[in-house]
Amino acid sequence: MKHSVTLILALILSSLLVQAQQPRTVISLNGIWEFDQTTDAFPPQKFTRTIPVPGLIHLAVPKIVEYDRFFKRPDKPEAKEQFNLYNLDYTPRYSWYRKNVFIPKSLENKKGMITIKKSQYVTQVYINGMDLGTSMACYTPVEFPINQAIKFGSDNEILIRVGERVWLPSEAAGGTDKEKEHYLPGIWDDVFLSFTGDFRINRLLVLPSVVNNKLTIKAQVRSLIPAQIFYGDPMIDSVNIEVVITEKISGKAVATAHGRFSAKRDNLSEMTLEIPFSDFTPWTPEKPFQYIATTRLKFEKGISDEVIHQFGMRDFTTKGKFFYLNGDKYLLRGTNITLQRFFEDPDCGNLVWDKEWVKKLLVSYPKQLNWNSMRICVGIVPDFWYDIADENGLLLQNEWLYWQNHGWDDQIRKEYTDWIWTDGNHPSIAIWDAINENTDMFIGNTLIPELKKLDPTRIWDAGYMREGLMKSDEMDEPHPYEGRIISNEKGSDKTSYPLGNLEYKPQALKMIQNAGIPQLANEYGWVWLWRNGLPSKLTLDVYNYYLGPNSTPLQNQEFQAYDLQLETEWLRSEPDLAGVLAFCYLTNNFGYTGDWFTGNIKDLNPSMTLDWFADAFAPTAVFVNLTDERYVKQATPHNPGEHLSLKLNKINDLSRNVEGAVTLRILNSDGKTITKKIIPVTLSAFDRSSFQVEISLPKKTGGYLLLAEFKADGSENPVISRRFIKVGKVAEYKFFDLKPTKLK
Repeated sequence: MKHSVTLILALILSSLLVQAQQPRTVISLNGIWEFDQTTDAFPPQKFTRTIPVPGLIHLAVPKIVEYDRFFKRPDKPEAKEQFNLYNLDYTPRYSWYRKNVFIPKSLENKKGMITIKKSQYVTQVYINGMDLGTSMACYTPVEFPINQAIKFGSDNEILIRVGERVWLPSEAAGGTDKEKEHYLPGIWDDVFLSFTGDFRINRLLVLPSVVNNKLTIKAQVRSLIPAQIFYGDPMIDSVNIEVVITEKISGKAVATAHGRFSAKRDNLSEMTLEIPFSDFTPWTPEKPFQYIATTRLKFEKGISDEVIHQFGMRDFTTKGKFFYLNGDKYLLRGTNITLQRFFEDPDCGNLVWDKEWVKKLLVSYPKQLNWNSMRICVGIVPDFWYDIADENGLLLQNEWLYWQNHGWDDQIRKEYTDWIWTDGNHPSIAIWDAINENTDMFIGNTLIPELKKLDPTRIWDAGYMREGLMKSDEMDEPHPYEGRIISNEKGSDKTSYPLGNLEYKPQALKMIQNAGIPQLANEYGWVWLWRNGLPSKLTLDVYNYYLGPNSTPLQNQEFQAYDLQLETEWLRSEPDLAGVLAFCYLTNNFGYTGDWFTGNIKDLNPSMTLDWFADAFAPTAVFVNLTDERYVKQATPHNPGEHLSLKLNKINDLSRNVEGAVTLRILNSDGKTITKKIIPVTLSAFDRSSFQVEISLPKKTGGYLLLAEFKADGSENPVISRRFIKVGKVAEYKFFDLKPTKLK
């Protein structure tokens, strides 16, 4: 009897909660589902596993049959440049998810919808044995009406079937990366049921305009009333949209608007509403101020639906060669994340859906590293990642998984359009990135102009669709991999790369200088390591050349940190670059490339490369302009006691002048200062100039470390630039390896 009373009270409470949530009621389906796999398209006779949602199939318990094939830990890297996704080392399987959910009787007069925010690859949904539909979308929501299938006041069986990447239809807009080997399927974002009236806000865009002091609200309204059956039946209905804008933190109402529109039955209808909005606080990475837009959809019977979206007042535009944030020139500094590759990482686990781990990754370290931006590379991320970027101030270049050519034009249009509708409220997303290192005339010259009309508040990048190929090219993304060693092509290894020479102007930089639009160097640094300090599949030749075949992990890590610090200084010294994003902050360990962590990724233990990036990416700095003499084989030793003449490059990403001083020091192999010189400097706004200095070299032969330590007036910690130099000829040069300040 006690259990019966408890059940009755639970049902009453459930009913009260449902009523309190009007006009839209949401039932989350996140959590543990039953799970299993089959080699044919029929459901398993018995479910023997469980799995968390969201997640991917590697999280199933007990482990899936092919788990060990998906996650390998090689003892050493094998040089390899690409992978054919059809070279399977496993048996493709269908993945089945099952869950029973109680749907209260009180919702019987509402219209229900199941939403799966992201699921890959090819998703089919059944409720109570009824097939609701199939979707090939992998990165935008999968949604189906559910009323015809559900039983109100009872438990309902939800069965979801997910296919494999190799079964993705030819027309699907996405999914090929030649540096991925296993495309793990699964439901990888939130799943929920939602109930509304006859009219539903299917999608909503809150588009700010700082320059015009207004908001544009674009709504996709879905009528769930059946289409015309008999001649003379109504085909459209009248609906009202009401929008209330409030400050997120204070809750203060700051603007309202409403309008009357027509909604076509059993269809989607688009509606636009403009709101004057002049007294606002702009959103920036330095001050990510947010607002709430509460949008209600009303008709003759009352409120049919209500949705809440966060947004920020943010303009991101271009003028000439640079980006402008809210009308002010803004230089981008940051990195890349390749989440789809990280899914293959043996230590990935459920970290992607651990909000505290993601916040440390996206907020804690980037703030210490002076990063204001990231490229979400070859594949987007779960929705809450964008929320974290919005709330904490991070500008994103958001890239679809389009590297190799794939997809049919109509389907690409459908999925890309839904992408904009779905993710377009995030102020953190500043750049839509349609393609990586490729071209597509339909995307570049037909689709992007169409999507610019839908969302005119952001700019577009389209891989190699540069000026001349693209009718309206807004920006380019050069990838200056100047230190790459290509040993299998005669005479092509770039052993003469003058690492540390900030005036080095290869063809890649000449193209940047000649361009008339912003150039964002969002990939560079062909010196990847696995987290155990071994070279990646793409960089064995690099480390063999610079350090020899028997280098230790520590030697590799020291070289990588030094190389990337100098390459970053080189690119940031280029006055024609609009931004510099190093590659890669997070990716698959044991993969073709690598990231800058050590040990198990769950600990987010930064390598010394990340530690040194804090100096290389400092908004104000003074960099040594001198070719390295420790690793560059062509370097000639200096004469003992001579005067070394060199340039120092001034870097200022700020719109104001900065006063300070730079201290030049030369340290011997024991870390003792041999020579010291202090020079006052003024960094003008957006400075990219240089000045000549001279310093006396030690009289004793050996290896030395030259430091330039810039300290702005009022700051406590200096920004360090360093170069290894050789004085005189000795059999073996020893150098002092200065340790960077560790990230917290």
